[in-house]
Amino acid sequence: MSEVDWLSHLLQIVTVTGQLEVRCAYGAPWRVAWGRAAANEIPYHVIVKGRAIFEDPETRTARELVSGDIVLLPHGASHVLHDGSGQTPIPTQQRQGSAGWMLSENDGQGEQLDLLCGRFFIAPPHDRLIRNYLPTNLVARTIDGPGIDGIGSATDQLASLVGLMRMESAGDRAGGRAVLNALSSALFTLVLRAASESEKAPEGLLALAGHPRLAPAITAMLADPGKRWKLPDLADLCGMSRATFMRRFQDRLGCSALNLLTDLRMSLAANELKKPTISTEAVSEMVGYQSVSAFRRVFTERMGMTPGEWRKQAHTWARAD
Repeated sequence: MSEVDWLSHLLQIVTVTGQLEVRCAYGAPWRVAWGRAAANEIPYHVIVKGRAIFEDPETRTARELVSGDIVLLPHGASHVLHDGSGQTPIPTQQRQGSAGWMLSENDGQGEQLDLLCGRFFIAPPHDRLIRNYLPTNLVARTIDGPGIDGIGSATDQLASLVGLMRMESAGDRAGGRAVLNALSSALFTLVLRAASESEKAPEGLLALAGHPRLAPAITAMLADPGKRWKLPDLADLCGMSRATFMRRFQDRLGCSALNLLTDLRMSLAANELKKPTISTEAVSEMVGYQSVSAFRRVFTERMGMTPGEWRKQAHTWARAD
C-alpha cells in the first residue's frame, strides 16, 4: 500500500459495505421522503438521468442535482427528493426484482428521472468516527471523457462505476445482487476520493486529505495511529511550525490533530478488542498508551463503554452472526 494512500488506511480501520435498494423511474411530478437512518447507515442516491431537488429539512437547505450527481448523507439525516414543480406527486408502484432490489415507478409524463438509491453500512462503533469527520451531506459529480492524467480521474471512474450499476440494475442476471452490492461498496470509496481531489473539498477529513500541506500529517496518523506522535513531529512532516500547524489543522477540521489521533486510536482499539486472544493491556500498548488505566479511561469517554463491555458486546454480535 502506498504511504500516501490515506483512504485505504482509513478503510482498513472502518469497514464499509454497500447495498443498492431501490431503482426509481419517475416522470414529474414526483416526491420521495426518507426518515433519519440508523446510526450505522449512510443513505446514498445516484442521479443516473434527469434532475432532482435535494432538500435537508434540518438545515432548511435545497440543492439541485443533475445527471451524474451522487449524494451521500454520512450523518444519516432525514431528507427529501422531488422534481421541483411543487405539484401533487403522482402515486408510485413498487415491484421486487429477483436480485433483491425494488423498482419504484409512476405514470408521470413530465421530465423523466432515473435514480438509484441505497445504503452504506458502517461496522460499529465506527459510525461515530464517520459522523465526526465527514460532512452532513456530500455530493460528487461524475463526468464523461478521459482524465487528463491518462488513467482517468476519480470523477471519470465514478462515471464508469455508475454505468455498471445502471446496467446491472436494468436486468435480473445471475449474481446481480452480489455485483450491485460490491459496486455500492466501491462507490463509497470513489466518492470520498473524488471529494478530496476536488478543487473545493468539503469540510472535515476530506478537506485535510485534499490539502497539500496538511495531507502528510493525516496520512501519517492513519498509517500508524499507535505511534507516539507529538505535535512537533506532525508539524515537521508538513514543513510548518508547531503553532502554524495547530492553527491550520484546527481551521480545516474543527478540532485538534491530537483529538483526531485519539479517535483513530480508539477505533483501531475497538477492532483489536474483538479478537478473543489479545489482552486489553496488549491493545493499550498497540494504540500508543503506556498506561492501561489511561487507555481504559479514554476508551470509555470516546466509546461510551469500557473496553471489557465493548469486547463482550462484540462477541455477542459475532455469535449472533
